[in-house]
Amino acid sequence: MRGFVATRSGTGTKTDTPIIETPQSISVVTTDQIKNQGAESVGAALRYTAGVSGDVNGGSDTRFGGLQIRGFDMTMPGLYLDGLRLPSSRYVHFLGLEPYGAERLEVLKGPSSVMYGGSGTGGILNYVSKLPTAYQFGEVSVSGGSFNRYQGQFDVGGPANKEGTVLWRLTGVVRDGETQVDFTKDNRVFIAPAVTFKPNDATTITLLANYQKDTAGWGLQFLPPSGTVFPNNGRIIPNTFFGGEPNFNRFDTELATAGYLLSHDLNEALTFRQNLRYAWMHNEQQSFYGLGYLSAADEAAGLMSRAGSGGASTINSFAVDNQLQGKFVTGILSHTTLFGIDYRNTSFRDTASTYSTGKINVFAPVYTNTWTNLGPSDDLNIKQSQIGFYAQDQIKLGRLSFLLGARQDFATTDLNDFLLRSSATADASAFTRRAAVMYNFDNGVAPYFSYAESFLPVLNTNAAGELLKPETGVQYEVGVKYQPVGINALITLAAFDLTRSNVVTFAPPTYTAEQRGQVNSRGIELEGTATLTEGFNVRGAYSYIDAVVTQDPVNVGKAPTTVPLNRFALWSDYTLQSGALAGVQVGGGVRYVGSTFGDDANTFKVPASTAFDALLAYTKGNYRLALNVTNVADTRYVAACYGYTSCFYAEGRKAIAKLTYRW
Repeated sequence: MRGFVATRSGTGTKTDTPIIETPQSISVVTTDQIKNQGAESVGAALRYTAGVSGDVNGGSDTRFGGLQIRGFDMTMPGLYLDGLRLPSSRYVHFLGLEPYGAERLEVLKGPSSVMYGGSGTGGILNYVSKLPTAYQFGEVSVSGGSFNRYQGQFDVGGPANKEGTVLWRLTGVVRDGETQVDFTKDNRVFIAPAVTFKPNDATTITLLANYQKDTAGWGLQFLPPSGTVFPNNGRIIPNTFFGGEPNFNRFDTELATAGYLLSHDLNEALTFRQNLRYAWMHNEQQSFYGLGYLSAADEAAGLMSRAGSGGASTINSFAVDNQLQGKFVTGILSHTTLFGIDYRNTSFRDTASTYSTGKINVFAPVYTNTWTNLGPSDDLNIKQSQIGFYAQDQIKLGRLSFLLGARQDFATTDLNDFLLRSSATADASAFTRRAAVMYNFDNGVAPYFSYAESFLPVLNTNAAGELLKPETGVQYEVGVKYQPVGINALITLAAFDLTRSNVVTFAPPTYTAEQRGQVNSRGIELEGTATLTEGFNVRGAYSYIDAVVTQDPVNVGKAPTTVPLNRFALWSDYTLQSGALAGVQVGGGVRYVGSTFGDDANTFKVPASTAFDALLAYTKGNYRLALNVTNVADTRYVAACYGYTSCFYAEGRKAIAKLTYRW
């Protein structure tokens, strides 16, 4: 998708509908925005999106940043690749997928089960892959900067024959780098080939795959609030502090996906589409993490206790989505209908052991590289299959439109716990609905109201080894979208009331899954993206989210951790079009995140934070030289806390210079 402003999306309805005609909140981050802001992770690319955080736990850890939509953690259930869900286990997920392979990132906010089956209440993030193009192109970049970070990347493709019936594309990244945290690497290899065949005017099939290998460390450091959120006897733990052991901590991941996107026009009114993908991931990780101060004496001395965990996770997933789209007229009504059947089969194997080691001084660390293996703590194999039947009708009566949808899902989950020598099977089914109404005025204003439901079979067990109940969700949303005539801009305003039941949390210190009742999230989102003149781009986002626990054994009336009441971001960049400085581009942004509660009982708060980003670039002919700086002032602040043992620093100042050659 070229340009800074996106006006169409297939994520909301699966029918490539203009955003101004889609009665639900959708945010799109284009590849131009990713480039201009210098985003090096999916989470960083979402920093200027209303109601969304892609790096809840800070930006220094590119593999485990955390995805939050409308106050709910969607890291595990909310990740999709080209409309097909990416799997996750209790320990790993696909949020670390390389952003350079994305044509755009699309966030559909609120329940999405009618279109996507089992998915989270907050919404979904759809990573749309770069696909072959009908024109020849290419680019090669080299970059380097903070934290000894060096990267090379390329993106090339075009027609493979004179007729243009075979197209190809190849995208790749190689990185050698570290993070702001001592002893923590961030190395990556990524490759993504794609080939499109057009045997006739009615048929298109694209074969696509990717492979990624990360050799990294644990960027997340589990720290106490004393010394991070507030001083410990006047002392502050550096944001470079490493709380593990250099010869122990690691987080190495390999992942691969392969599949195809098929579209065939049966006639002028009917189109059949089939999207299929196999996904695989293998992860090996070891980490010592903080348990906080176990006594007042330890706190005074700065001695943090630690626990250790190490193990391996393997995920295999197959998914296919079959769609039949029809367009027809009945009297004064025009219809775009969609009937679909999708199926996915996911399995994961998790093994883990626990380790012990000594305390560490958070102000003057000494690493002993000694530890004791206490034995296995996990040995699980979980399999889940899900099939869904769905229908949708987009009805138009002049400028008035209706959206109706329904779905029936059936899911089976099988658990084998080899450590406890137990097994269990759980069957679940759900009927979910969706309805909306919208009116598109001549002046580009489009008010709407929508209702949506979600259903999510949970691939997790509690401390007793029991399978968890499915999560459910309901949302009411009212909003207005504005696409001004003659201006390349889109502005959206939405108010929502969202309830999530059977909420899964991973509470310290054990971080095993628990279901703790119900959470309600109400809020307002305002987002605008515009290219006001040639080379002048603006994007702004504001969200107000009032989230509260409504059912829980202990914390009714409390606010969930990590959810700020207010969040604001504004970015702008401008490229000079003429004169001696033609080709010079300057840009900058400001990000504000309000204060959040640091534990479930709401006994302390994480202060609000403000960070500034900057861009300076120059384009001459086929060359572009750019300098991106995030957190320009190098502000040290805590991104999130989940309790008295689990506070995480945000990333400090990072400067990356990049030279790109395009043809």
